[in-house]
Amino acid sequence: MIVISDTSVITNLAAIQQLQLLMQLYNQVIIPEAVYRELTDIDPPVPGTLEVQSVSWLEVRQVNDFSIVEQLQNNARLDPGESEAIALALEIGADLLLIDERRGRAEANRLGLRITGLLGILVEAKQKNLILAVKPLLDALIETSEFRVSTALYNRILEIVKED
Repeated sequence: MIVISDTSVITNLAAIQQLQLLMQLYNQVIIPEAVYRELTDIDPPVPGTLEVQSVSWLEVRQVNDFSIVEQLQNNARLDPGESEAIALALEIGADLLLIDERRGRAEANRLGLRITGLLGILVEAKQKNLILAVKPLLDALIETSEFRVSTALYNRILEIVKED
């Protein structure tokens, strides 16, 4: 399975010490160079900065067709990481794109990519018994990472994983 990730999934999972879920669920994850730069060319470091430089299951790849990246940045107003993640997913025929931002998700959907975000990853991890509960992780994300989720979606996720 070819899985591409944008920045937010990595930083948010790292912030709650759950980055290993990506490896446990997908074995290997690919990030474009812009995502790598967003994670490493920042001072002070963000959650995930050290991890992306040291874990063996994360691969950095270059996008070859930058015309798609430019279109996504100019027309859809996506940031470089989102644009390169979508472009790379299209370029290499990824099975799954990990992305959270609303505009990026909408654009990926429009282009026919299969996507999931942080909440989908947590649901899948619970269903595969990789975590005991979603609620404490979701609460930690909201508290530590300023992760925004509507009350309706929060309740729906807990309903899905039978923690309501």
